[in-house]
Amino acid sequence: MNTEHAPVILDGRSLTPASLVAVARGHQWLELDKECRTALAQAREYIETNWLTDAAPLMYAFNTGVGSLKSLRIGAKDVVAFQTNLIRSHSASTGELMPKEVVRAMMVLRVNAFASNHSGVRLAMVDRLLDMLNHDITPIVASKGSVGASGDLAPLALMAGAMMGMPESKVEYESEVLSAAAAFERAGLAPTLDVQAKDATALINGATASLAYAVLAAHDARALLSSATVSLALSLEALRADVACFQDRVMLARPHKGQRRVAASIRKLIENSARCTEPARQIVLWGTPNAESSTVGLPQNPPLAPRIQDAYSLRCAPQVHGPVLDALDYIDGILQTEMNSATDNPLIFPEDDTYEIVSAGHFHGQYIAQAMDLLALVVTDLSAICDRRSSRLIDPACNFGLPANLIAERPGVNSGFPTVQSMGTGLVLENMGLCSPASATSLPAKGNTEDHISNSCFAARRSRTVVQNAQAVVTVELLLAAQALDLSERNLKQFALGVGSQAALKAVRTVVPATWGEDRWVHDDLDTLKKAVVDGSILAAVEAAVGSLDL
Repeated sequence: MNTEHAPVILDGRSLTPASLVAVARGHQWLELDKECRTALAQAREYIETNWLTDAAPLMYAFNTGVGSLKSLRIGAKDVVAFQTNLIRSHSASTGELMPKEVVRAMMVLRVNAFASNHSGVRLAMVDRLLDMLNHDITPIVASKGSVGASGDLAPLALMAGAMMGMPESKVEYESEVLSAAAAFERAGLAPTLDVQAKDATALINGATASLAYAVLAAHDARALLSSATVSLALSLEALRADVACFQDRVMLARPHKGQRRVAASIRKLIENSARCTEPARQIVLWGTPNAESSTVGLPQNPPLAPRIQDAYSLRCAPQVHGPVLDALDYIDGILQTEMNSATDNPLIFPEDDTYEIVSAGHFHGQYIAQAMDLLALVVTDLSAICDRRSSRLIDPACNFGLPANLIAERPGVNSGFPTVQSMGTGLVLENMGLCSPASATSLPAKGNTEDHISNSCFAARRSRTVVQNAQAVVTVELLLAAQALDLSERNLKQFALGVGSQAALKAVRTVVPATWGEDRWVHDDLDTLKKAVVDGSILAAVEAAVGSLDL
């Protein structure tokens, strides 16, 4: 566990995406707020004293069945069996496994929901989840099977079964998959844990798997937007673009917030660029088709007509990247509220010296589903405009004198980068197929008990895939733009790159070399560079040179 920094304190009110990522990926230590611990204990004491008798009125999931069985009373002697059977019957997940980081995020979010003290669970449930997170014991959870209506029942049931040490449950511990009970024993924890009244229903209610996927995807999408703006800057420099369109006075003529912030980040990246100027655009490059060798490296004679304006994928970048930023700000607001909400059913509320119980619908995942539909849509469009810039870089009809396919030597013997570019196109096509709305797809389930569902878990899982595809598309643009800059350097050496662009090119070349001579095994170059995009090292190097891009 990571104990170098202060622990993340869960209080049901102040969990942030950054803290959740720190726990899910960085294994930051977790604790429950002391006041929350006291409040949870007090609420549970009241519940056990007053509600867990056969004389208590019917209360959903405390002493009744669930779903269509809501009117059937569960006797006090059968409560533990009912709660245990609830986990067994709801463990209906299938498909590929949820990534470890998503399972960990799901567990954190469940604890934080309990910390709001509207669920009535025992502290033993909270402490078990905290122990599992802090000991890095992660349930093995199949990812498919939730409709996001009464929450993500099936994946959460698999999580809960592992918590309980059920014999069928598996966990990952110390890089090994083993039975949950065996992992607990090895870690010095009790091998099994019983669930009592309300424990199981609270554990599996809420669109928490959806939210875990969503928060991580939105976090990655924001970093991706910055990386895509860096790759844009390299393409602008490689194509010697006209950059007057990014002036702030231009942005103020149509003052969308995201568009203006993106334009400001572009200006920061290309600040002091001599490459994006008219004198640089006049230079004949060695890759220019039919150029006479005596003219290469010299200004065009007679001079070329001014560029006037560039293609949309260059000139309209703020108008496309900007809506992504605005959407991310909206999405983050939705997810921030969801992260700090009570999302199971029923909920309890303090009322003078007692508590009241209210059945409600906060488990419904529609907010998450619609936010993830929006995320998939804007990230797909972001990947599409990046791919169009990549296409221009290899096309001699569009790249202003760069060699076709960015081949350094021996065209024909070497093929260059067209298949790298088409990989990006293939991923954009996949994203286009994936970004159709999931939240508007509703079928009734459970004999019409759940007559409207959100489909939030699929929406969020799908959006994670869209973001990962887009990360690869941005990687392609970075690789091609860097190759283009290297190829043109011999003729444009006197025209400096912008401060941020130079830092980006250096960062790319730190992890992958330029292609000179024979074609390289591009699979490994793409894989290595994508890792640097995903882990943020390319962006960090750029921001070290120019400051935060503020995206």
